[in-house]
Amino acid sequence: MTGTPLDPKPALRRRLGLLLLVLYGTGITIGAGIYVLIGAVAGHAGAYSVWSFILAAAVMALTVGSYAEMATRYPVSAGEAAYVRAAFNSRFLSTTVGLLTVCINVVAASAVALGSAGYIRQFIDLPAPAIILAVVLSLGAVAAWGILESVALAGLFTLVEAGGLIWIIGSAFHMGLPPPSSFTVPPMDAATLSGISFASLLAFFAFVGFEGLANIVEEAKAPHRDIPWAMTMTLLLTTVLYVLIAAISVAAVPPGELAASPAPLSLVFRTVTGMNPATFNLIAVVATLNTVLAQMTMASRIIYGMARQGDLPTGLSSVHARTGTPLIATAAVILAVTGLALAFPIEELAEGTSLATLAAFAFVNLSLLRIRMKRIHSAAPHVRVPIWVPAMGILTCVAMFAVALLL
Repeated sequence: MTGTPLDPKPALRRRLGLLLLVLYGTGITIGAGIYVLIGAVAGHAGAYSVWSFILAAAVMALTVGSYAEMATRYPVSAGEAAYVRAAFNSRFLSTTVGLLTVCINVVAASAVALGSAGYIRQFIDLPAPAIILAVVLSLGAVAAWGILESVALAGLFTLVEAGGLIWIIGSAFHMGLPPPSSFTVPPMDAATLSGISFASLLAFFAFVGFEGLANIVEEAKAPHRDIPWAMTMTLLLTTVLYVLIAAISVAAVPPGELAASPAPLSLVFRTVTGMNPATFNLIAVVATLNTVLAQMTMASRIIYGMARQGDLPTGLSSVHARTGTPLIATAAVILAVTGLALAFPIEELAEGTSLATLAAFAFVNLSLLRIRMKRIHSAAPHVRVPIWVPAMGILTCVAMFAVALLL
């Protein structure tokens, strides 16, 4: 007799090449950041919003290097939990960091689902809770369908959302925006610097996404080669887009108006193009849906990986024989995302995600530092970054965390 459809024996399938990995990483990042949070960042950093994104990108770059090495040393879906287990040989610490990472993805998906409702309501006059429920359930069904289907849809969404940003950038350049003053070094006074620092915490949330590549590493065709390239390209592409869009946004629309708008980039689009923003609102819907889908997929893979290494109940590691996806883990993620999106406002979710992400990133950097200092061997072919990368990664993550608590 053959096994049941939820037999734990089937494994995840290696179906993803470099192009799909880059589209996945870029898509999950763009949708969470610029479409939803540019208003919140502008509300705190004002005309100096560009510097908040630059600061967040600099911190993120160090951690990208550490992730690239760890993901190729330990190419498993448990991601951060597996790295901590390898470095400290502690099941408790591994489980704690793994659950923290699951929470990050669930809360991030909730924040962006809430943001998507603001754009969807430009088309459909329904209560936000009803829209959120429909979004999460629909995308949860896609995530359960299959990884190739999920990432292919995410890739299509990425092309659409990047096209929306390029449309704004092209139109703004045509009208002479952004002016050089958008990149002026901010004054060194406490009020300005504190605004930029707090906004950088929100902007940091905008870069969350590349680490999702570490959690689908078991589904990459050539992880040791493609995962580091995909992470690097994701960071470079999103940084360029974010800096340009931030400069254009605060030059085109007063920061106070951006902060008050439920669909801030729609307001920027209307200003720089003079067109009805309906088409752009549709693009923004696609962008936010892309991030929700990718974050939910990532969270389910972490749960699957942790269950497979014994940190969570084994039933969560069950992979459906036909879809090749962890259905029980995916269902758990759907329930959690729905509950949080209905219970909390977007800025609280984004701030909480950023703080938790900084803590998780600090653990990844610390794990790599310990592995290198203890000369722990890894049999898998892997990239190798200079040891100052994880050292500086820890310091910058801790510094941003401390600033966020003090402000």
